[in-house]
Amino acid sequence: MAQQTAVKWLFRQMTSTWYDTNSAKDILKQAKEMEKEQITDAVIFGVEQLSDSGDLENENRAEQYYNETYGK
Repeated sequence: MAQQTAVKWLFRQMTSTWYDTNSAKDILKQAKEMEKEQITDAVIFGVEQLSDSGDLENENRAEQYYNETYGK
């Protein structure tokens, strides 16, 4: 089962108290995209420190890690 991210938790908290759920959904979508980019950047950085793999291979590993850990 995918782990719950801080962004997903925040969305659940916001939608339980906010009236305008459409705005909350737009905010969630943007926040999730930002969070995914931060996580994959961190994985790429870590992999680059440990290997001589190319950038594309590292990006694919980061994407795979994110999807396996947090879902799509």
